[in-house]
Amino acid sequence: MTPAIFGLSGLTLTAEERAFFRESDPAGYILFGRNIRDRAQVRALTDELRAIHGRERLFVCIDQEGGRVARMKPPEWLAFPPGESFDRLYDVAPISAIEAARSNAQALGIDLAEVGISVDCHPPLDVRQPGANDVIGDRALGSEPVRVAALGRAILDGLGRAGIAGCIKHMPGHGRAMADSHKDLPVVDASEEELEIDLAPFRALADAPVGMTAHIRYTAWDNDNPGTLSPFVIGEIVRKRIGFDGLLLTDDLDMQALTGTVPERAARAIAAGCDIALNCWAKMDDMVGIANGLPTIADAAAARLDRALHAAQADGSEVAQSALLAKRDALLALTEAAA
Repeated sequence: MTPAIFGLSGLTLTAEERAFFRESDPAGYILFGRNIRDRAQVRALTDELRAIHGRERLFVCIDQEGGRVARMKPPEWLAFPPGESFDRLYDVAPISAIEAARSNAQALGIDLAEVGISVDCHPPLDVRQPGANDVIGDRALGSEPVRVAALGRAILDGLGRAGIAGCIKHMPGHGRAMADSHKDLPVVDASEEELEIDLAPFRALADAPVGMTAHIRYTAWDNDNPGTLSPFVIGEIVRKRIGFDGLLLTDDLDMQALTGTVPERAARAIAAGCDIALNCWAKMDDMVGIANGLPTIADAAAARLDRALHAAQADGSEVAQSALLAKRDALLALTEAAA
């Protein structure tokens, strides 16, 4: 198995993709808006991916947070609120905010499970900082670590009830970034003491099944390499200080925060200690280069992948999505009532 997650070019697999995926046997796949039209089409696509590998448990992920980060959109699917909505409710009624976030995540997870998606790259545990770049912005669950952790836990629980494994991101913290890592390399000059604020939510949710790195250079830890490519950040900060032992994905390797070719970036990330190289854009030359350049998935990473896929199992409870949404909306209305 290749320790990579690959993107797909369109609504259906091309013959070239089908043959390449069968041969390279990637750890999983990620879906974007270009892969999504309606429920039947997405289900057929994920079913075909499973058939290629002959395994029912397959890592098929998506970025479906709500707000501006949503690949599955109306009118085919419901719109879900951004993290900031639950942060505002937490100001008024913390327990209600936690329950609203859990109900919302379970309702969202039902949509994903229906079409064969097993992992949501959600929740972001980045602690929001004033003046930072808006790439996180209203996606954040708050500016207090305890609040972010509490709402993040609720989201993981809600997704889990629907049979979806959550992915905490972006370790060890994107909230201080003054640049968008899609376009530039952010450099965070905060001290180790200050960075404890960023680590706290990840430490509290270190038992999450899946996590994702940040393409940020933290000068307190590694003045030469962004977190994704830093053996110190991955080994010492993510694995030891945070204590995360789940499946560790890179953020998208095509982002402009990183330098070198995409296959070179993938090799450096795996060498630094990441379990899986995430390559989103379905560029065949890059995918072939990654598959040819990476070793077979490590035993520890394969075990973490297996644990993550076992986490993506519904708890057996039968709750109507409409009931979950009604509960969420009634709780979110408390924010307006208190205004």
